[in-house]
Amino acid sequence: MTSAREIAAAVRSGASTAVEAVTAALARIERVDPVLCAFAEVWEEDALRGARTADERIAAGEHLPLAGVPIGVKGRRGLRGAGPLIAAGCVPVGATAVPGPGTAWQTWGLGRYGRTVNPWRYDRTPGGSSAGSAAAVAAGLVPLATGSDGAGSVRIPAAWCGVVGLKATNGRLPSADRTGLAAPGVLTRCVADAEAYWRVVAGPAETAGTAGTPGGRERRTPTALWSADLGFADPDPEPVVLARAAARRLADAGAVRLLPPGRPLRLEDPGPAWLALRGGGDLGTAARVRAVNDRRLGALFRRADLLLTPTTPCAAHGHDGPGDRYSTALTWAFNLSGHPALSLPAGLGRDGCPVGLQLVAAPGREELLLAVAGSATC
Repeated sequence: MTSAREIAAAVRSGASTAVEAVTAALARIERVDPVLCAFAEVWEEDALRGARTADERIAAGEHLPLAGVPIGVKGRRGLRGAGPLIAAGCVPVGATAVPGPGTAWQTWGLGRYGRTVNPWRYDRTPGGSSAGSAAAVAAGLVPLATGSDGAGSVRIPAAWCGVVGLKATNGRLPSADRTGLAAPGVLTRCVADAEAYWRVVAGPAETAGTAGTPGGRERRTPTALWSADLGFADPDPEPVVLARAAARRLADAGAVRLLPPGRPLRLEDPGPAWLALRGGGDLGTAARVRAVNDRRLGALFRRADLLLTPTTPCAAHGHDGPGDRYSTALTWAFNLSGHPALSLPAGLGRDGCPVGLQLVAAPGREELLLAVAGSATC
């Protein structure tokens, strides 16, 4: 699958056209989606019209950083947040699948042909709620798809589908979520495409100079602390082993410097607070948990630049559901606190399905996440 940046470079140079790129994506969707069920809607006519517009803009001399890149947008309302991407030359080809009625765990997607499957194993879920976006990117239908993350809804499907998933700092980009727990995000096959997305949606004023060097790279090696469980979760051994090995690979590549463990991080379980904020429960308890965790995370980020954890406590489960396991155990703490976080592919489990390594940074430091993650992938 050609990356978003490669497609855009070819369209800008005249080596290809947006119409050609979008036509190819639509053909892939037509061929694969009856099995994958990653799209709830496909907008063929609108997509081709948008591609012609992108070609006309290029011919008129506009510089479009993502010229002609076919993208999926999360859900039927996904176009509402795609304005900056369309302005940059992206062409939405369809609405990706999100959970249908009765899926309280939000770990499935319902596409136009049925239940969304994991491209690595069709008997496993891709995760949710950005299920279709993750599956479409992992299967190579589109190089980039938008998501939103209220408890891990970008990072979990990214981990289980073996792609990159970025959740922005809460409140940094527009979000319709009244609780403040959800933040926009993106799913891509490589970090370079997530970087291209971020430069477009955050804008030059937000990204200029935040990482210290051209290209968003730090002058010194960022420091990182590892936590397998955040002090409260009970993850399965295999995701921990694979994520820890991925963290060591980052260190071996010189992308991070792992600090000695020292006193382990012990957050309060964010589950009750998250559920209270979503469902109108005990808001006093929610405020207490949030205050404790904010204080402990603040202390951590005064000591280190990054926190590294497994993205999920377990491997992708089957379509019959996760039982009593919360796949959000290691992600929703950072929706409560608002920290930006990124899931990076960490390897394959014994079942043949991917798992992820989660990188968490201080608020506003998305550029650092992308710079460190970029040393491990394209």
